[in-house]
Amino acid sequence: MIPVMRDCFLLLLLAMLPAAAASQYDLLLKGGHVIDPRNGINARRDVAIAGGKIAAVAAGIPAGSAYKVVDVTGMIVAPGLIDIHAHFWGYPGAWLHPDSLTLRSGVTTAVDAGGAGWREFPRFKETLIDRSRVRLLAFLNIVGSGMSVRQKEQDAGDMDPKAAAAMIRKYPGLIVGVKTAHYDGPEWTAVERSVEAGTLARVPVMVDFGTFRAERPFEELVTAKLRPGDIYTHTYLNSVPLLDDQNRVRRFLFEARARGVLFDVGHGQGSFLFRLAVPGIRQGFIADTISTDLHLGSMNAGMKDMCTVMSKILNMGVPLEDVIRRSTWNAARAIQRQDLGHLSPGAPADIAVLRVEQGRFGFVDVYKTRMEGDRRLACELTLRDGRVVWELNGISREAWDKLGNYPSQGNPRWDGTAEDPPPSRK
Repeated sequence: MIPVMRDCFLLLLLAMLPAAAASQYDLLLKGGHVIDPRNGINARRDVAIAGGKIAAVAAGIPAGSAYKVVDVTGMIVAPGLIDIHAHFWGYPGAWLHPDSLTLRSGVTTAVDAGGAGWREFPRFKETLIDRSRVRLLAFLNIVGSGMSVRQKEQDAGDMDPKAAAAMIRKYPGLIVGVKTAHYDGPEWTAVERSVEAGTLARVPVMVDFGTFRAERPFEELVTAKLRPGDIYTHTYLNSVPLLDDQNRVRRFLFEARARGVLFDVGHGQGSFLFRLAVPGIRQGFIADTISTDLHLGSMNAGMKDMCTVMSKILNMGVPLEDVIRRSTWNAARAIQRQDLGHLSPGAPADIAVLRVEQGRFGFVDVYKTRMEGDRRLACELTLRDGRVVWELNGISREAWDKLGNYPSQGNPRWDGTAEDPPPSRK
């Protein structure tokens, strides 16, 4: 090719390249109200993403600095929600695929709560953890066979702290703790062996206390048996002695919290009563973390999803910033994953864009009683590692009649999916 013609051809190619090829950011969420409790942000800010990470959170980031701009004016931009109690494995007849009701509710990290024990975990990892879009972590059941059969959960002979600790050490950060659940016996065996495994592996224990018995009082569980950082789930369960005869929160619960024991919502199909939660929360005993206890039964009952559980707490008088804190940064610290639950530059770009709907709404607890509220959270957009994995109204998309050629016809525009990154990032 003649040099002059070659140079002209190169200049023409450069002129034809999209401006986005030189963009500083892949995606810019512009005009939203950012609530990031870890970093003390509760204000209108723009959020820029590059390479799947948070690149900047600031006011007035120029739209021209990003390949793709999404207008989120009037919406809440929060870290991706973290649900530390859900069920995707080993829960007979009730488990779900991890992506089925997480991403659509703003949850970018979910923790399977004890479905697998140390025998089952490698298969669980290969089958679901490695194949899910949501970041899936796990509490390892102290029972080697996990929750596969209810009767096996009572088998003290299968509660092996050393085997459990070894499996946890094999997958650090993926197995985030030990779970004991549904134990019916009068002994402390399930709790004590779980705590032993947690101590060996240096991870927290989550306790679903099973049958409440006089031989092992709940008060002793949270004031003596559990360590600081251990978690009691199902805080507003009917069996929990939360309130005294005068409907006041019992003092020992505040004492347990003062020594570092954490309390989790764990709503589920049978573990959340308004008659406990409303007075408890109004008296300052708010669960440290908000979680769903998601499974097939709870998703079709009063629980529904993460946004619904958060909405219930919001309508009980807990400020929105605090509701988000207990669903993000508090949850990340509870599972020792402080890399998550915030929008710091360099953190994974896991983001929940939420709407606060105003109106008249009804919420139902596990006893089928109703509470009215005037606000409800809805998830508009979910990003996982900077990719759009759920959106309600297509706010990240272009109108069909303005797009031009479709991607299958050679259009290079990024559509926010994991399969089609921006041209500048390929």
